Amino acid sequence: MTDQHSDHLEQAFEPFVIGPLQLKNRFIKSATNEGMSPEGIPSRQLVDFHAGVAAGGAALTTVAYCAVSADGGTLPNQIYLNEATMPHLQALTAAVNTAGGKASAQITHGGCFTFTKREGQSRPLSASGGFNKIGLMSGQFFKREMSAEDMQRVADDFAQGARLARQAGFSAVEIHMGHGYLLSQFLSPLYNKRQDEYGGSLENRLRFPRYVLRRVLDAVGSDLAVICKFSMTEGVREGNRIADGVGIARGLAEEGAHLLVLSAGMNAESITTMFGSSFPPENRAVVTNPVMKAAMFLQQKLEKPRVFKELYLLDYARQVRAAVDTPLAYLGGLTSADGVRTLMAEGFDAMAMGRVLIHDPAWVNTLKTDASLMSGCTACNRCVAMMYTDGGTSCVLGQPGNPQRNRMPAAS
Repeated sequence: MTDQHSDHLEQAFEPFVIGPLQLKNRFIKSATNEGMSPEGIPSRQLVDFHAGVAAGGAALTTVAYCAVSADGGTLPNQIYLNEATMPHLQALTAAVNTAGGKASAQITHGGCFTFTKREGQSRPLSASGGFNKIGLMSGQFFKREMSAEDMQRVADDFAQGARLARQAGFSAVEIHMGHGYLLSQFLSPLYNKRQDEYGGSLENRLRFPRYVLRRVLDAVGSDLAVICKFSMTEGVREGNRIADGVGIARGLAEEGAHLLVLSAGMNAESITTMFGSSFPPENRAVVTNPVMKAAMFLQQKLEKPRVFKELYLLDYARQVRAAVDTPLAYLGGLTSADGVRTLMAEGFDAMAMGRVLIHDPAWVNTLKTDASLMSGCTACNRCVAMMYTDGGTSCVLGQPGNPQRNRMPAAS
């Protein structure tokens, strides 16, 4: 190992500033739906999960899918940012801070990508109306094109959600603009068929997501880091390609995002693009919800098998890095000390990790003393289905989550 390579590894442990937030190093736990918020209330198991990641060395841990409104959730038992969840989220952020890290709330709205049918909601919102293929699983066969009033209300909800995140003690918010959720539905030509100023060109498709970002920045940008996660490429015909991803990054950078998290793929159409490897049939055996079991079956039939390789999104991320000066967090298959060196040498400011830290929350601390570290994560993707178990997300190679603590409200 050369001194230059050694320097790149040490660089990953240097402090990092995102807007008003200083982090102790460059490692971020990415958002992964945990299944640890029964009836929308964060559990003690969720607190243990994120505090464990912070104690293991990650500077920032991201609490997945905090819906900004009652109609914004995609699955039962997801967090809804409102006054009822405040004491439980405050318990979580306090535990993370005590463990030596900071917490970020991923704020989002699912739009038509929802498996939860709300009372009085026959047609979920989306960029465009018409047939809703996702709704085949939940009896919501049609979606509704958002009006100007709808967009104003949802933007208000994002701003208020960010304020509630601040009240709950979070140090950052991550606006989810990828993977097929509502803001992604505006960005993607696969979903956005509008004929007005919010459809057509990429500039138009960016208009509403940029407005949401601006509202969140105005609400909390002097107090919290404001992060945007988006799909650089959607991995599906008629979807965004990397040239669009570069344009999205430029637009969000111009609007003032403090950090961009570079992901890829869509939940329904191209999940292997997102995860970099195929999903095993065993996942369906864990899931008891028949709707989700059917959805997984269809995904596995429609997508081509894919073998995992480390840093599988690096070629795309390089193109974004070359186009913008805004801080960037690479996401996509980092599993080794050499991978860390590569990302630092390539000029990325931070690294977001999911499966590796589910497998071993202490991986970052171990890396400090093991310059040749390789993760034991096999990228089998079975942890994804574990969110549907009583104990929530865990690695199948380790201990499952604690069902008893997952039934206990965080602040109880």
